Amino acid sequence: MKIKLAKLPSIVLALSISSSVSAESIKFAKELNKASDTLVMFKSESTTANFSKVDGQTGGQLSRALKANQFDGSYGTFVEILAPNQMNYQRVLVVGTGDKTLNQPEITKLGGNIAAQLSGKYISNISVAAEQFDPKQVSLLAHGMSLRSYNFDKYKKEKHKKKTYTFDVGDTSAAQSAYSRLEGIQTGVFLARDLTNEVPSELTPVDFVEEAKKLNKFGVKVKVLEPKQIKKLGMNALEAVGRGSVTGSRLVVAHYEGSKNPPIAIAGKGVTFDSGGIQIKTSEHIVHMKSDMAGAAAVLGAIKALATIKAKVNVVGVMGLAENMVSEKSFIPGDVLTTAEGVTVEITHTDAEGRLVLADSMWYARKNYKPSVLIDIATLTGGKYRALGTKLGGIFSEDEQLVKEFENAGKAVNERVWQLPLGYKEMLKSPIADIRNTGKGGPSATTAASFLQHFVGDTPWLHIDIAGNALASSPGGEVPVGGTGYGVRLLTEWILNHHKVK
Repeated sequence: MKIKLAKLPSIVLALSISSSVSAESIKFAKELNKASDTLVMFKSESTTANFSKVDGQTGGQLSRALKANQFDGSYGTFVEILAPNQMNYQRVLVVGTGDKTLNQPEITKLGGNIAAQLSGKYISNISVAAEQFDPKQVSLLAHGMSLRSYNFDKYKKEKHKKKTYTFDVGDTSAAQSAYSRLEGIQTGVFLARDLTNEVPSELTPVDFVEEAKKLNKFGVKVKVLEPKQIKKLGMNALEAVGRGSVTGSRLVVAHYEGSKNPPIAIAGKGVTFDSGGIQIKTSEHIVHMKSDMAGAAAVLGAIKALATIKAKVNVVGVMGLAENMVSEKSFIPGDVLTTAEGVTVEITHTDAEGRLVLADSMWYARKNYKPSVLIDIATLTGGKYRALGTKLGGIFSEDEQLVKEFENAGKAVNERVWQLPLGYKEMLKSPIADIRNTGKGGPSATTAASFLQHFVGDTPWLHIDIAGNALASSPGGEVPVGGTGYGVRLLTEWILNHHKVK
C-alpha cells in the first residue's frame, strides 16, 4: 500500500507504509482532476470560491439543494447532490467552513469528516477545490483524510477500496512539502494502530520485538533484552509480569539520535495481553486487553515518525513488554518483588501489572541514558477512564511547565490531555515492603501515578494515562474505529516544540 504525492507535470514521490493500512492517495495539482467522479468544494457562511460557476453548471441545482437543506455554511456541515446537470462529476459535496479562520485541529478534523462522508460511496477519484486554503491548510486537510481513511482489514474478506484525492492548490511544491512532514508522522500513527489492532496471539512480546527491529532501516538503534538479561539486571518487576507466559518478558530500547542534545526518554507499557494474572479479569472487557500495549505502541510509533521526518532531536524509547498470563509460574498476591531501583513492592493485586513494567523500564532509561526529561505513557487505570472517559488523556506531573507544554501539544493535534493530581502516597504503605502495588483506598489513577513517582529520581517527569483512549468504539474526526494511535501525534508535537524544531 502506498500514499502518493504528485507535483505537476508528473513528479511522484511514494512512501511505503504498513501493509495492513488502507489510507488514501493524496495528490496536489494546479487544476482539478478531469477524471474525478466527485467534486468537493467549500462554502463559508458568507461566500465560496467558484460557487456561482459551479451552480451555473448544475443549472441552479446546487443552490436549490443548499436552500432545501437550509445549509448556512457553518463549520462541519455537508450537502451532497447526485448526478448534477451539465457536469462531468457524478456528485458534488459542499462542505461548510464557517466564517472564522480555522485552526490546525479544526482543519485536520474537517478533513477526517470529509473522508468519512465519502467512505461508503462507490467512488474512487475525488477532486477537492481547495484554492481558498493556503498550502499548510491543504496539507492538514489531506492529513485528516488520510488518518481517517486508515482501515485494519487484515482479517476481513472484503478489503477497503482506496480512493485518490486531488487537491487544486496554487503552490503544489509548498503543499507537497508541508504534507510530506505530516505523512511521516502518519506512518508512526499507522504503526501504532496496526500494533494495537493486531490480535494478541499474533502480537506477543517476541512479535513486538520483530516490529521494533524494522526501525533499524530508518537509522534507529534497536536493542533488545531477553528474560535472562532482564533478571540479571535486577529488573524483577518486569520479569515477574511475564513469568506466567510462554515467551517471558522483553525490554526494547529504540534510540533515534537526530542530534547530540541530551536525550528525551519516553517509556511505554507494553503488556501485549492482560488476563489480569491470578486475579483474572471476569468481564467482557477482557476482549479489549489486546490494547494494553498501546503505550509501547505509541512510543514506537513516535520514534518511527521522528526518524521518518529526520527530526533533529535525540529521543530514546524504552518499552517493557510482557504477557500477563495465568500459569503455575505466575507472580501471585502476597509476593514481594525487588525492583531494579531497589524499591521493594508488595503485590496486592496481579491486575495492577502495568506500573511494575514501567517501574523497571523507567529505571533503565534513567540509568543508561541520563535523559533531560522522562515521559511515560500507558493504558494504566480504570480510574482514569472513569474520571476523563475516552476524549481526554490524563497527565500527572509536579512540573507545571511540562504540563502546559503537553496541554498545548494535545490541543494542536486533537489529542487533548487534562491534568490530574498526584498524592495519596500514604495509601501505598506496606507493612512488609517499601510500597504496595495498589493503593489502599484513594483514587486509583492518582495512586498509580504516585507509585511511578518512586522511580523517576530527580529527572523532570510526566506520566500519561491513556486508559480508554487506545481503542475507539465509534469514529470521529480523523480517528476511525479500533486502534487510535493515541499518543503518537501528542508525543511528536511535544518533542518537536520542546526542541523548537521547525
